[in-house]
Amino acid sequence: MALSFFCSASLSTHTPSLVKVHNLINKNGIPSVITSPQESLRKGNWVKLICGASFEDVVDVRNLSLVYALAGVDCIDCAADASVVNAVNEGIKAAMDIIPIRRPWVMISVNDNEDLHFRKAEFDPDDCPLDCSRPCENVCPADAISFSGKVGVSKGGVLLERCYGCGRCLPVCPYDKIKAISYVRDVAATGELLNRDDVDAIEIHTSLREAESFQELWRGLGDSFHKLRLVAVSLPDIGELTVPAMSSMYETMKGNLHCLNLWQLDGRPMSGDIGRGATREAIKFALRMASIKDRPKGFLQLAGGTNAHTVDGLKRAMLFQTINISEKSNSSLSESSHASISGIAFGGYARKIVGRVLRSLPFEHGYGCLEDYPDHLLEALEQSLALVGTVKCYNHG
Repeated sequence: MALSFFCSASLSTHTPSLVKVHNLINKNGIPSVITSPQESLRKGNWVKLICGASFEDVVDVRNLSLVYALAGVDCIDCAADASVVNAVNEGIKAAMDIIPIRRPWVMISVNDNEDLHFRKAEFDPDDCPLDCSRPCENVCPADAISFSGKVGVSKGGVLLERCYGCGRCLPVCPYDKIKAISYVRDVAATGELLNRDDVDAIEIHTSLREAESFQELWRGLGDSFHKLRLVAVSLPDIGELTVPAMSSMYETMKGNLHCLNLWQLDGRPMSGDIGRGATREAIKFALRMASIKDRPKGFLQLAGGTNAHTVDGLKRAMLFQTINISEKSNSSLSESSHASISGIAFGGYARKIVGRVLRSLPFEHGYGCLEDYPDHLLEALEQSLALVGTVKCYNHG
């Protein structure tokens, strides 16, 4: 589906609120066009926004991309869907129209087999008892469950474009009516996206337990990697089997890997918005992986439970922007020294803090451009800077 937003803010960038946006960005010292995502990876201040591998609400994706591009993220990760990729790039363009910033990389996420990030909740609202308290609606962090209609008539259900598969609705249904439908992204469609000029990176989600599935996906996409700047693999912690599985995948990858590679350490998937403790698993995973010297080449980045408390956890573990000297590095694509942990990806928490602002916008028919509401844009930018700034160490004076 083609996507195009028609917004008016670019015609009035000198309104008082947009001037405040300019001033806020300049005051924080956000990296300009001369910086690069590669530098961020090496320095340990790489930040990625995760829109969601299954989140396909193009209006929210577009406005999230606008806000976090202004906040200085290095990469925006989204669903491998053409309309979603269009939305990300339109959001980035809107940010660059407001103030000259360097363009973040655009990443698409795919899976090699069944994965929690690639599923949708499903139920028939007509099967729901009329006296149900609807705990599913209350627990959903994405506002993806809605009931509407006349009194005494139950209608609605899962808004598929908003559901990103967190699964929180599944255990709370008192009648066990909700099920999860898993899917795998189409290889041919993914290859077409990777050949676009506005897609820079791919992330492959894997369980580490089925090497054949990863190999099949890699072979299927083999001709599509030549233009990429980064290949990431998102993986869980499976204990002592983690590094051998990574090594096996790297052997599969290296013959056709012509760019940087990154390992995303997925601590506690899709939980960063729950609370402070959600980040502990990611920190624990990072601490263990950073201590292993014979793991395969590639930057390490945290995800899964990351939030505003993650940097504090890294500091306590003495992993925040600490430099590691690599004896293996002789490639022109990487330098001999880089951070032990290259950065952090923020997903559910990042969407939550800006989503509060987006939900308050008076959009007609669900469509709208955040920059047409400069006061709301300023509020959203303040929220995003507070999060991104924990990693980027922006000036707040």
